[in-house]
Amino acid sequence: MAVDRRGRGPLVADKRYTSGAGGAPSGRGPGAGGPRKPGPAQPSRKPPSKPPRKAQTRALRRRHGPVIATLLFLWRIVWGVAWRSTAVGALILAGFVTLYYTQLPTMTDVVDGRARGSVTLQDRNGAIFAWRGETFGVISADTVSPWLHDAVIATEDKRFYWHFGISPRGIASAMRINMAEGRGPLEGNGGSTITQQVAKLLCLGVVYDQAKWASEAAYEKDCRQGGIWRKLKEVPFAIAMEVKYTKEEILTIYFNRAYLGAGARGFEAAAQRYFGKSAKDVTAAEAAMLAGLLKAPSTFAPTASLDRARDRAAVVIGLMEEQGYLTRAEADAARANPATLSEAAKQNSGGYFADWVMETTPDYLARDTTEDVIIETTLDQDLQRKAEEALAFIFETKVEEDSKAQAAIVVMSADGAVRAMVGGRDLPNAGDFNRATQALRQTGSTFKPFVYAVAMDLGYTPFDLVEDTPLCIYTAGSGNWCPENYDRKFKGTITLTQALAESRNIPAVRVSEAVGRDLVKQVVTDFGVAQNLADGPALALGVSESTLIEMTGAFAGILNGGSSVTPYGLNALKLKGEDEELFGAGGGIGERVISENAARALTYMMSEVLNSGTGGRARLDDRQAAGKTGTTDSAVDAWFVGFTADYVVGVWMGHDQPTPMANVTGGGLPAEIWHEVMVRINEGQPAVPLNMDFNDSGYAPLPGTVDTAGGGRGDEVRGDDTGAIAAEDVPYFDGSNAPSPQEVYEAPLPEAYTAPLPFPTEPVEGDLDQILEEVLGTVGN
Repeated sequence: MAVDRRGRGPLVADKRYTSGAGGAPSGRGPGAGGPRKPGPAQPSRKPPSKPPRKAQTRALRRRHGPVIATLLFLWRIVWGVAWRSTAVGALILAGFVTLYYTQLPTMTDVVDGRARGSVTLQDRNGAIFAWRGETFGVISADTVSPWLHDAVIATEDKRFYWHFGISPRGIASAMRINMAEGRGPLEGNGGSTITQQVAKLLCLGVVYDQAKWASEAAYEKDCRQGGIWRKLKEVPFAIAMEVKYTKEEILTIYFNRAYLGAGARGFEAAAQRYFGKSAKDVTAAEAAMLAGLLKAPSTFAPTASLDRARDRAAVVIGLMEEQGYLTRAEADAARANPATLSEAAKQNSGGYFADWVMETTPDYLARDTTEDVIIETTLDQDLQRKAEEALAFIFETKVEEDSKAQAAIVVMSADGAVRAMVGGRDLPNAGDFNRATQALRQTGSTFKPFVYAVAMDLGYTPFDLVEDTPLCIYTAGSGNWCPENYDRKFKGTITLTQALAESRNIPAVRVSEAVGRDLVKQVVTDFGVAQNLADGPALALGVSESTLIEMTGAFAGILNGGSSVTPYGLNALKLKGEDEELFGAGGGIGERVISENAARALTYMMSEVLNSGTGGRARLDDRQAAGKTGTTDSAVDAWFVGFTADYVVGVWMGHDQPTPMANVTGGGLPAEIWHEVMVRINEGQPAVPLNMDFNDSGYAPLPGTVDTAGGGRGDEVRGDDTGAIAAEDVPYFDGSNAPSPQEVYEAPLPEAYTAPLPFPTEPVEGDLDQILEEVLGTVGN
């Protein structure tokens, strides 16, 4: 049936075949005869072109609606930007990882991360009692205690063996905790892996440069700064480390470089410092305490607060149990038996004595050493403990609980070797103020023995006489100075021994003025009291300042027979692992100051301080002792320094800021502390008598002559008189009217010394040497 096509062209279907003769279709169509002949080549069809973006947007809107279409459009844009940015970021990250990888040294080169060396201090028996600097000992992840290995993993990075340097889950968790606690997402917990912590310990590969950082502390502070940029730099560095090192090598670096408080760098050093054992041998409880230090070494250090350290260790034990490193029974056992400190650690890093030894050692081998140094010292830890216990006992039983008074103790041998030192009532942190070595205080009457030492050395005896009567001395620019005794009384004519035993002020001044202040100053300086000494007549009363260790050393000179000593704590200094000594003992006995006979006589006089004088509370029941009390004006300072045949002990008591103490004198609490120390340190020791045999012949060597009897200072001129004497008389020493001593060392006298020494008895003015020369004439020359 015909169809009206209304002028339209033929249908497409009509064009599928090429027309043959007579219009019949060719090929395989109906009526086709024979095989199909190939037609002319047809051009290839091009795919339809992509519609423009606007057309796509319109199509999306028609299909999904305008809102969804807009969101899908934005998503396509974001996705396109994201994958391109990711690709660029990955390339940049790969570049930095490659850069850091090429810069990383071998593992063995970064194990020891200290910028300076360590100092290990040993006592007189070779036992370690203190460390200074940054101690270190190599340990590996393979050899460390399994408990410690697991404690660190459980506490610091439980996914350590599954991440590649960074932990997105850990970072997300840390950010969530920070925001929950009211901090910014990057403040507080950082979510750092162990690898990232090692990156910080390596300061991201930046080495210390003195030109850039003022100190190593400033360098380390800069290395540990936070911030987004620092975190971003950690990522490629941590990944580079994961590529460069194995997991066990990263752990080994961590175990050796982590700071764990009290100057311990690495777990081996920390285990030695706190527990006195290797990190290979720590128990589960000890491992938990060490791992707990990583959070805040100064806060949780057991030497700072053992209770705090144990609380933190309990948290670590809980984590180990939770993660399967400890069974319930093992965890309960670790909680029931918490870690305890070694005896050396209980000494709180050696305290005041260790600080003093470090101060007296050259800096390049002590504070600033780049080597590991061993210092053998004179310390006796048994005596140290007893001195500390004695001080604590007196303060607990004799001093008000809220008292702010401080005290210091030095125990010394006669050659100046310091055996114990207490620099304050409380156990110190390293570098604390040491009252035994750093506090300059007026010495009071503990100075008086050196005045009488000069007299004994010039030939006077303990039984020569001196007037305890009113005395005024005129000094230029100040007028008359009139000393008083502490009881404001006068006893008339007394022996030198009684004057010292009862600590009479006026006789001490008379003797000082008679023998010459300059000679007194010379003798006390030679004995080791090296501070600025007063110039006026009050010199004899101890208005000059000194330290406790200086005064104790000066008294040691009396005990050893009259020779000076230099107090010392260092016996030998070596480099770790070597036998050769770089330094020997830093002190000891020096030059003779007074004759041995003078020292024996003075020892006798000082023994009477305890037997019949102001030091009665210090008297010992089982052995001889000698010493001297001292109290300054208004009881600002109180002293007792004395000795037995074995030890010299010095005690000082006062406030850090010079203020009066109520009801405290040198013969009170300081004498009781001294007594308690001596009883404890001499317990079980045989009693050795003091050497008090002296020549009581009643002569005095004259100025400008040689003391052939004692080898003392007879060859020296008596000191200048720096102020004119204005008193009824001056000291009159005459052995002929002295009582006979119980024990007398008999020795022949040089003939020239048989004449009495006639001092003037009227007030005089002028130079003492000139006066003596005029009075004595040519006697003895």
